[in-house]
Amino acid sequence: MAVGPAHLPTLLVLDADPLPRLGRLTGRVRVLHTDEASLAARLPEADVLLVWDFTSRAVRAAWPGAGPRPGWVHTASAGVDHLLCPELTASGTVVTNARGIFEEPIAEYVAALVLAMAKDLPRTWESQRQGEWRHREGARVAGTRAVVVGSGPIGRAIARTLKALGVTAAVVGRVPRTGIHGPQDLDRLLARADWVIAAAPLTDATRGMFDTRRFGVMQPSARFVNVGRGPLVDEDALVRALERRWIAGAALDVLTEEPLPPDSPLWRVPGLLISPHMSGDTVGRWDELGAQFVDLFERWAAGRPLKNVVDKERGYVPGH
Repeated sequence: MAVGPAHLPTLLVLDADPLPRLGRLTGRVRVLHTDEASLAARLPEADVLLVWDFTSRAVRAAWPGAGPRPGWVHTASAGVDHLLCPELTASGTVVTNARGIFEEPIAEYVAALVLAMAKDLPRTWESQRQGEWRHREGARVAGTRAVVVGSGPIGRAIARTLKALGVTAAVVGRVPRTGIHGPQDLDRLLARADWVIAAAPLTDATRGMFDTRRFGVMQPSARFVNVGRGPLVDEDALVRALERRWIAGAALDVLTEEPLPPDSPLWRVPGLLISPHMSGDTVGRWDELGAQFVDLFERWAAGRPLKNVVDKERGYVPGH
């Protein structure tokens, strides 16, 4: 273990703005800050790494280097694919995530997208911008069917919120269990769904799972939403499905390339709503994320079991 002043443990923070509020840990930990360029050189000093900049891929690049490595890595995000590499996965280092922070905000965002698409709000806003009075009929949401792919806390929160709108929501997970469908049921459910919500973690099994075949299984009236990870979707296949009207519309809050370049053709695909990876981002979230980490640090310092421990082979926190 690295040793700091007065034998304090060393916490290395991969910085992002705003910095985490760690005042409760004053006098109990030696805090070092790093950027992407310096991360590899500073890793051997750390007992704990806080990946505050959860958009960075620097951990994947820096971890295989020489020297000791932290025994615990925490990321201020739900997904962990940005930091897991073979060397970290094989190590004894414990990885935790921000499970518990983003579930309800993402569920609310999905509900907002469902309502916006059903009521054709994008065209209403565009008509207002152009000063055009264009009467139309919206679709009912109550009584429709949804498939939520991803049975973790986010997926389950989405299903609960959609059910409150009168939507029948089926959840599909890695393995079937009470109230959760297994992968073998996915195509059957897709064929009947009005709403398909991708909320799965990115793993070898889920990468590219929404491809030409899956979009072809969906109803022409179906709408697709991705709030999971960008690479869950074959974006070229999605574009073709929209252009050929295999499905009625789609919304992507996560994309394979982020930020999405201004010249990306995705911006101009008819029937596609794009938002900048913001479905879980709400006012006050940085304070919540900081408080969560401090609580976890206090458990770690006291030798108590950590919460939100990621199964590094699976790439997510196992369900209960």
